[in-house]
Amino acid sequence: MAPPRVSDPAVFGRVAVLMGGTSAEREVSLDSGRNVLDALRARGVEAFAVDGIPALVEAVQAGRVDRVFNILHGNKGGGEDGVLQGLCEALGVPYTGSGVLGSALSMDKIRTKQVWLSVGLPTPRYARLSPGDDVLAAARGIGLPVFIKPSSEGSSVGVSRVMGESDLAAAVEHAARYPGELLMEQLIVGDELTVPVLAGHALPSIRIVPKGEFYDYHAKYMADDTQYLCPGLEGDDEAQIRRLALEAFVAAGCHGWGRVDFMRDRATGELTLLEVNTAPGMTSHSLVPKAAAQVGIGFEELCWRVLESSLAPAADDGGATA
Repeated sequence: MAPPRVSDPAVFGRVAVLMGGTSAEREVSLDSGRNVLDALRARGVEAFAVDGIPALVEAVQAGRVDRVFNILHGNKGGGEDGVLQGLCEALGVPYTGSGVLGSALSMDKIRTKQVWLSVGLPTPRYARLSPGDDVLAAARGIGLPVFIKPSSEGSSVGVSRVMGESDLAAAVEHAARYPGELLMEQLIVGDELTVPVLAGHALPSIRIVPKGEFYDYHAKYMADDTQYLCPGLEGDDEAQIRRLALEAFVAAGCHGWGRVDFMRDRATGELTLLEVNTAPGMTSHSLVPKAAAQVGIGFEELCWRVLESSLAPAADDGGATA
C-alpha cells in the first residue's frame, strides 16, 4: 500500500470519535471507540469521545467538531445506515467511511444481495420474509438448512441457524424482535472468510475457525478459542477473493474502509458474498486490525489511515467524503 497521505495530526483538527449510540451493537461500538480514541491520541490527534448522534449534533452546533471518526455500529441509532452520513453532509462535517448510499445499502442485506446479483456477483440463495409469509414454503424453496436473520442488523444479532422445519417458528420469532424485514438465507457448508478493504486496496483475507458450530456473537466478541488464519487462502484463490471483495465493495457504493464477508463452499470451492460492513469493529477480537497487521500496519496507523478517509478524495480510494 501507499504511505499515509498526511503526517501532521493538526490536519485533522478536532476529531469526534463517535461511538455507543442506541443500536443493538452499542456495547461493541463502545469497545471499538475506546480503542480508536486511544490510538488517535497516541498519534497526536486532538480526539474526544462522543456517545451517540444527538450528542454529536450538540458538539457540532457548539463548534467543537472539525471531523468525525465514525465507529458507531448498526442501525436505528447506529452509524451504518446512512442517517449519520446524511446528517454530516447536511452539517458540512467530514466523516470517515462510506457515504449515504453505500452505508444505507450495505446495512440492508436483502438489497445488497439484489445489487450484487444484478451485476453477476455470487451470493447464497435467499428469500425475503414479511409478516404473514409462508415461511415453510420459503425454506423448502431454498432447501434446508438455512439461516434466518434480521435484514438490517450486524454482529450476528438476531441470527438463528435452522436445521429442521420444526425450528423455523422459533427462529422467525427471534429475528422479528428487531425492526425491518427478515432474511432467510441458504446455509453454505464450508469456510467463513472476510476481506477488509482500506483506501481502495483489499487486505489479506482471514479464515475464521470458531470452536462452536458457527461464528455467532459469542465467538466474535467473547470467546478466546476462535481461530483466525491470515491470509485465509493461498495463491490464485487469495487473489480471487481479494478481487471479488473489491468488486462487491464498489458495487455496493462503498469507499474508504470496510469489510466484505464470504462463505467458501467446502465441496466446490465456490465463493459467495454475505455482506459488507461499513464501520467494522475495532475491538481486541476484530478482524480488520488482524489483516492490517499482516501487511505491517499496526493499530495506531490503521486508525490514522481510516481517519484519512475523511479528507478530500484520493485517486486510489474511489472517492471519500470531503
